[in-house]
Amino acid sequence: MKFGLFSSAQANSDDLGPEGGQGFRDYLDFNIEAEALGFKSSFLVEHHFTGWNQVSATLMLLMALAMRTKTLRLGSAVIVLPWHNPVLLAEQAATLDLISGGRFDFGIGKGYRHSEFKGFQIAPEEAEVRFEEAIAVMTRAWTSRERFSHRGRFWHFEDIVVEPPPAQKPYPPLWVAAGSEPSIRRAAARGFNLILDQYASPQTLKDRIAIYSAERNAHGLRFDPMQVAVARQLYVAGDEADKRAALKRQGAYTRRTVEVSRAPDRKAGSHVLAYADKAGGTEENALFGTPDEICTMLEALREAGADYVLLTIAGGVAQLRRFAREIMPAFARSAPAAAAAE
Repeated sequence: MKFGLFSSAQANSDDLGPEGGQGFRDYLDFNIEAEALGFKSSFLVEHHFTGWNQVSATLMLLMALAMRTKTLRLGSAVIVLPWHNPVLLAEQAATLDLISGGRFDFGIGKGYRHSEFKGFQIAPEEAEVRFEEAIAVMTRAWTSRERFSHRGRFWHFEDIVVEPPPAQKPYPPLWVAAGSEPSIRRAAARGFNLILDQYASPQTLKDRIAIYSAERNAHGLRFDPMQVAVARQLYVAGDEADKRAALKRQGAYTRRTVEVSRAPDRKAGSHVLAYADKAGGTEENALFGTPDEICTMLEALREAGADYVLLTIAGGVAQLRRFAREIMPAFARSAPAAAAAE
């Protein structure tokens, strides 16, 4: 198995307000440590209007991380295309890909948070068509060295050539988060890599990976298990009481996310909202427990076909090091040096 990070960040730290940006510097240091410990990648969210200084300029933070790392793959999870001018986004993504030496994994999505659709004054019903138009513009921009024009429903561009070209050819790998069978099949047919959510059970993940693999094969596309990343929340507990306390904290954090995600007149929804109505549903499959318990849960993921796991780590760098020292060597082919985990 390979392990990466599924990260967020806040401008503020535990001790300082957002004006100093210490939380962003802490995020960079955390990921530099992860690279030294043998982690493969770090995926960073994009969110707006939360009120708790969450990441809104995702590519800027990834650019800063690119300049302080050498091997860590840098991913977005996900950039919501309906919020962005696709030409400006294509330019920024290509620049990041060049500066990082071809280490950018471009996670993209349609959006799911009510507060963001409301804030940007974009109708949720437009998300699909905005996403598709943005994809068409960006992929053409990355693969064409000739000038072109585009006149679509939402965007008009005249006589443009997008510069610079990306380092990876034809463009950085595109990753999408998907859960339903139709969305997984669409992702596979288009050659997109797949991000599976934090909350689904190993059996559900096994079914989704099988759908994705079969659909790729049906379209003449090779399937590699590293094209599927499974997100999971992680906390290495000292004992049962420590585990229960950590799960309680995680549940409170997730409820805050649900509150900004759900429309006032709706109970259902995608992503976290699909699990939020079941008591404990958003924590049921989290990797919270002692090292032995976590190893058992990871083994279940591996048996489900998940070879690539992205961890949202609660508890800071001490938890990062503990996972690398006590758990990762049992699953990673190339374990980090013991000294690096101290």
